[in-house]
Amino acid sequence: MKPRLVFVHGVGGPRDAKAEGEEWLRALTRGAWRAGHSRGVSALVGGLHSSTSFAYYGDLFRKPGAQGGADSLGADDAALVGELLLEAIRDHLATPDLAGQEERVLLHAQAQLAPTGQSQGFGNIGRRTLNALTTLMSTPGLRWFGGIASSQLTLATLGQVARYLNRAEADATGISLDRRIRERVAGHLGLNGPTVVVAHSLGTVVALEALHEHKGDVPLFVTLGSPLGMRTAVLHRTRPQPAGTPETVGRWLNFWDRDDVIAARPILEHFVRPNGAGVGPVSDRVDSDGLWVHSAVKYLAHPAIAGPVVEALDTLAGQ
Repeated sequence: MKPRLVFVHGVGGPRDAKAEGEEWLRALTRGAWRAGHSRGVSALVGGLHSSTSFAYYGDLFRKPGAQGGADSLGADDAALVGELLLEAIRDHLATPDLAGQEERVLLHAQAQLAPTGQSQGFGNIGRRTLNALTTLMSTPGLRWFGGIASSQLTLATLGQVARYLNRAEADATGISLDRRIRERVAGHLGLNGPTVVVAHSLGTVVALEALHEHKGDVPLFVTLGSPLGMRTAVLHRTRPQPAGTPETVGRWLNFWDRDDVIAARPILEHFVRPNGAGVGPVSDRVDSDGLWVHSAVKYLAHPAIAGPVVEALDTLAGQ
């Protein structure tokens, strides 16, 4: 049986799963070419040595009758987005080579998120978070949210992380949103034959939790732009606790970009325990150009990322 390659996406609006899966695969093949894997690229594109699927769950975030904006977030969700942003800002402020302009912007956004002497009501939380996002997005040269059009939309997008981790929004059968998302991803993993999992952004949290429940072989788990290093806002809310590597994972590679706001405290091996076989995350930095470095396709086009994925698929196909 062919090994499986499963892509798990992150935050964002509605998407065409088939088209996006093809875009991710094209980016991966570009990176593999750059890494010198011409033979593996041909097999990957032709589907000769693996089957590829895109685990789409974005539709599950839609609320009936909601407009999809920031006003659709509950108080707990807005508070967690603010906490996530504050942790990311504080982490970046600790960067040794931080430019003066960037430091001033981050300090201003930090003060907007955590002012003294103000109430913690929902309106205040949402307003403070929007103000901080506007500050971060309106500063020339700051590449935190260059791919999103407005602070309202950014808050709604980041709100997906909060909505997953707050584990509410039960459906008519009583199943929570996070459980429905994991079940969607689990449907792509399969139990027969090995599976290589490549996850991005929120998808790294979803995939990590899904793999803890998975019984099949996962020789390679790749995480891109992961928020798992946000110990207060994200890592301590993952399940099970303490955070650890799933037992079925044989190798875990974690990649981050210095300008990726979502990947704060990116060295996951400092915070995530190895599994019983001694396997834990191994983190490495990559660098991208442009305004929005959090893009999955930018990560996948890096030879340092695509190379190990294609090598793993080649090896598995030959077994």
